[in-house]
Amino acid sequence: MSISKEAYKAYVDILHEELRPAMGCTEPIAVAYAGALARKTLGGLPDKVELTVSGNIIKNVKSVIVPHTGGRRGLRTAVAVGIACGDADKELEVISNVTVDQLEEMNSFLETRQFSINRSTANCPFDIQVRVFKDGDEAFVRIVTSHTNVVRIEKNSEVLFSKEFSEEATQPPENRKLLSVEDIVKFADEVKIEDVKDVLDRQIEYNMAISKEGLRHTYGASIGQIWSLTTNQSVWNRAIACAAAGSDARMNGCEMPVVINSGSGNQGMATSIPVIVYADELGASDEQRYRALCVSNLVTIHLKTGIGSLSAYCGATSAGTGAAAGICYLCGGDYNEVAHTIINALAINSGMICDGAKASCAAKIASAVESGILAWTMGKQGSQFVDGDGIVIHGVEDTIKAVSQIAREGMRSTDAEIIDIMIKE
Repeated sequence: MSISKEAYKAYVDILHEELRPAMGCTEPIAVAYAGALARKTLGGLPDKVELTVSGNIIKNVKSVIVPHTGGRRGLRTAVAVGIACGDADKELEVISNVTVDQLEEMNSFLETRQFSINRSTANCPFDIQVRVFKDGDEAFVRIVTSHTNVVRIEKNSEVLFSKEFSEEATQPPENRKLLSVEDIVKFADEVKIEDVKDVLDRQIEYNMAISKEGLRHTYGASIGQIWSLTTNQSVWNRAIACAAAGSDARMNGCEMPVVINSGSGNQGMATSIPVIVYADELGASDEQRYRALCVSNLVTIHLKTGIGSLSAYCGATSAGTGAAAGICYLCGGDYNEVAHTIINALAINSGMICDGAKASCAAKIASAVESGILAWTMGKQGSQFVDGDGIVIHGVEDTIKAVSQIAREGMRSTDAEIIDIMIKE
């Protein structure tokens, strides 16, 4: 039976919605975007900035280098570069064209303006509020739930833009509810390549380019370089090294864009680069590579839909699982084999915590991709985890729901503890 027309359209739309380019780690870039939009609304460079963000934003901005800032880190840097140098019309590429002269302006802005940073009291894990002041005027911008989801813009208390939102954890878009592993495989089998080619070509180009940059030069802890030098050169190890190298570069200030997945550049790289490396090794056709990337990307999105955009559960686990599903499909795996790969991968690595964006994300990606490939290799050998093995429940969809519940509900207190530890002086 073929995939329904409704699900087919939804899957094409999801890929185009999710696989977007971004410059730098997406949480500080979202803060920069909010800052740039606040300045644009104010109509000039402010004298005072008030930034209010949720704990998960604090966690994901604290330790990562913001591109085009001369190696600076943190929330003040992220909002300042957006206000002083950003182009709000570019959204997640808001600071992609910062010049040396603008960098000097940002440094001056940081030194001479008043900043206050506060923690949001909203229950939503993704909340960014920027309020700016100048000569009696003020402007306000709020982003909730996801990186470009602007829900309110004000100037001098006049509401210029508003849409409904909840300060509680939000529900996924309706089309995400149509995702299932069985239909993802059907979609990959049936998709018209012209419907996905452009977005996947951009993912291949951007993500492989930053991976090569991370392998050529020293960034952060150089996990990709270390892995490639200290392990054999099998396709398994090259897939791990290449994925980690992209994160090395991105987490440590590389000024190259990536194509994200589920709001994350690390997840975008972890779910795509291993599939591309395997496709090159196998001499796969462009069509085979596109279809396998449909599987890897959509499986990652499916896993992340139930978890939410930000949590205590490391998103690399979902992306490594998606990559393994894509590799399985690329190598001729059918629905059952893809499903077993996903179950095995979730059984192996679920529970890896997210303690924010920083250099060690590359090592977590290496771990997640390795676990994913192990899960696929288990399946090839007729080995699999079954109902009753820990969190594994009969059927891939029920296992995904179980992991989502653990990550979204069970790890909520873990997330709060991680944030408290990270923000202690």
